[in-house]
Amino acid sequence: MRVVANGIGIEVDDQGPPDGPPLLLIMGLGMQLTGWPDELVRLLVAQGFRVLRMDNRDAGLSQGFDDAGVPNLAMAGIRYALHLQVSSPYRLQDMAADARGVLDALGIHQAHVCGASMGGMIAQHLAVRSPTRVKSLALLMTTTGSRRLPQPSLRVRGALMSRPDGRDPQAVANHLQKIMALIGSPAYPADPAQLHQRLLQSAQRAWRPAGTARQLAAIMADGDRSVLVQNLALPTTVIHGEADPLVPVAAGHELQRLIASATGEYIPGMGHDLPQQLLPRIAQAITANSRR
Repeated sequence: MRVVANGIGIEVDDQGPPDGPPLLLIMGLGMQLTGWPDELVRLLVAQGFRVLRMDNRDAGLSQGFDDAGVPNLAMAGIRYALHLQVSSPYRLQDMAADARGVLDALGIHQAHVCGASMGGMIAQHLAVRSPTRVKSLALLMTTTGSRRLPQPSLRVRGALMSRPDGRDPQAVANHLQKIMALIGSPAYPADPAQLHQRLLQSAQRAWRPAGTARQLAAIMADGDRSVLVQNLALPTTVIHGEADPLVPVAAGHELQRLIASATGEYIPGMGHDLPQQLLPRIAQAITANSRR
């Protein structure tokens, strides 16, 4: 269903008991709400949660910002590297306001929140700027954005900046599968046929590279949230793969160190994805934190 949140159209998937504790899942860069596996949703619903998945602005079926144009990511990257201000069509704070707007649209005063990757950055802003709206926080494979932390390798960065051979869903799925092979979990490899089918379905639902570029500009414009997250005073868990090549695990340890209430769940062999074999463990970590 589509709701009006923060003045824009946001696509939302709502599953589980209507009177269950709401759990809002916020996905990462360029990802759609379908990036949260259906099996994980079922596991969380089985724990009693009302699970809400949302397409971020400029992704999936939510409202786009094509009128803002496509940012020059090369120039933005140079300015970021030189510690200069990066401009972006919108900010991560705006995306956090979208998430809060989803809760408003659904009449939900307070929710547990889980954010993955860029979604974790958005969740940090949401929890700090709207502390009465967030009951607990799960930060999955994300970062404060501190420049002191280890960064992804040039190979990984190059893969993320590459483009598919065509715009048809099959070409997009092939492209995404190569990226997932690079950043995924070495100890928990996905079945290639199942992964391809899932990525093909995602590409058929939506493929919006210009929106991803604008989201990436928003990440670079946001900078370092190290001081921001020290204001968090709610049950928080940091879930991170020890083999994450995109957001190295040091970022997770840094978040746990800075957030006084945080616990950590560090998973050997897990990369920057949500392996099917680990979904019960991830669901349990989210649930346990919500009950603290």
